[in-house]
Amino acid sequence: MTEPEVPFDIDHVGHSVGGFGGHAFRRFTHVAMSLIPILYYTKGDQMGDYLSISSRELVSVIVIIILLLEIIRLRWGIVVVGQREYEAEQISAFAWGGIAVALALLIVPEGDGAGIERGIYGIPLIFGLTFVDPVMGEVKRIKKDLNAAIVAGTMVSFTVWLGCHLWIGTPLLAALVLAPFTVLGELPSLKYIDDNATMILIPLAALVIMYPFL
Repeated sequence: MTEPEVPFDIDHVGHSVGGFGGHAFRRFTHVAMSLIPILYYTKGDQMGDYLSISSRELVSVIVIIILLLEIIRLRWGIVVVGQREYEAEQISAFAWGGIAVALALLIVPEGDGAGIERGIYGIPLIFGLTFVDPVMGEVKRIKKDLNAAIVAGTMVSFTVWLGCHLWIGTPLLAALVLAPFTVLGELPSLKYIDDNATMILIPLAALVIMYPFL
């Protein structure tokens, strides 16, 4: 017997541990993840030096810790404030997001500049998750309208990508092509892979394919 699919317009507030407060905390955590690429590109080497490892090794260590904690959480069926009830039996959105963010930092090419300018691809990829996903999620929750969510998400995504073009020199072609892929990553209704992963992995795959032309 198959389990019912979670509809796109599910009341996530009602299914979140902690109710509306937990839901708001989840959204806040989502947006706060935008600090990760900024810290990585500006302070990653220093943080790695403090631990006598490279910044890339630091990312790998952190994601391994996340996976180990997730295994323990699933073993005991634990859900914490902000998580949803069904995450007691499947990999959490947070873990999927952590894996996807780590892959983006480890895989994407870096810019030729120093500091923040190294993140010409990594920053918009991760910002796409941290800003587009909450906007689309709230529009779907409040409006119960997938098309409205797509329009809102597309506007935010182009703002992120074109903003990074002006801010840190993300190639304009990459911004124009990859912005829609960020929104596309939110649309698949997959049972076990959260959109926190697909919103990064789909545009990441597109970037890897088009990179020789940039």
